[in-house]
Amino acid sequence: MFIIIGIVVVFGSIAAGYLMEHGNLRVLLQPAELIIIGGAALGTLLIANPLHVVKKIAGGVAGSLKGSQFTKAFYLETLTMCYEILNKARKDGLLAIESDIEEPDQSTVFSKYPQFLKNHHTRDFVCDTLRMAVTGGIDPFDLDQMMDLDMEVSHRVDNAPIAALSTVADALPGLGIVAAVLGVVITMGALGGPPEEIGKKVAAALVGTFLGILLCYGLAGPLASSMAKRAEEEHAYVYVVRVVLISFIKGAAPIQALEFGRRAIPGYLRPGFNDMEKTCKGGGAAVAVAVDSAEGEGE
Repeated sequence: MFIIIGIVVVFGSIAAGYLMEHGNLRVLLQPAELIIIGGAALGTLLIANPLHVVKKIAGGVAGSLKGSQFTKAFYLETLTMCYEILNKARKDGLLAIESDIEEPDQSTVFSKYPQFLKNHHTRDFVCDTLRMAVTGGIDPFDLDQMMDLDMEVSHRVDNAPIAALSTVADALPGLGIVAAVLGVVITMGALGGPPEEIGKKVAAALVGTFLGILLCYGLAGPLASSMAKRAEEEHAYVYVVRVVLISFIKGAAPIQALEFGRRAIPGYLRPGFNDMEKTCKGGGAAVAVAVDSAEGEGE
C-alpha cells in the first residue's frame, strides 16, 4: 500500500510542480519515447537474465505492492507452530513427528498454519531439518552448518532479481539519452521547417531524457530497493526459525528454544516473552492477532 502511495506522490509532485510553472502535460505524453525506453529496457533485461529471474522480478514487484507479511502476529503464529511440533517431539519422541514432516499438508499440526504451508521454502527448511534430526547420526553443529548453507543459497537466489532490476534502473538514464539523440536526429531532419514544428520535436527529444531519469530514480530504483528489504525480512524470518530448531536439537526445552528464537526477531517486530508464552500455551492465533492489533493502535 505504501509503495502505491509513494508512486502517486512521486509522479503527482512532479506533475504538480510542472503545472505550477504553466507547463503543458500533453507535451510530456510521448508514446514513441516510452516505447524506445521501455522496449530497450525490457530487451536488456531479457538479454542479461534467464527466464526464471525475469519471473522472479515480476513476482517480487507484485509481492512488494501487497505489503509485508512479516508482522508481529505472523512471528507469534510461527513460534506457536514451532512450540506445538517441538513439544510433540519432546513428549512422544522424534519419531512421533515423522508423519508430520513427511507430509506437512496432511499434518494435524502444520495444517493449522496455512501461511506456513504456503511459504514453500520455510516449510521445506523446517521439515528437512527435522527429518535430519529424526534420522539421527548428525552432530548439531553440522546440522546448523547445513541450515546456514540452505539460507545462503536461498539468499543468493532472492538477490538475483534484485540485482537484475537494479541494473535495468541504472541503464534507464542512458536509454533516455538514446531516445533523446534519436529525437535530435529527427529534429535535424526538420530544419528549415516552421519554428513551431522544430520546437515540438526538440521538446519530444528532451522528454526522452526526462523519462529515463524519472523511471530510474522514481520507479525502478525504489522498487528494487523495496524488493531488497523484503528479501532481508524473509532472511531474518528464516534465521529465527533456524535458531529455534538448532536450540531444540542441542537439548533446550521447547519454550527455551522459542525464547532463543524470540531474541533473534528484529526489535520492531519482537513480541514480549509473556505475549509469546500466552500465545503458545493458550490463545494461539487469536492472541497473536489481538497482540498485533493492540500494537497497531499503540503506534
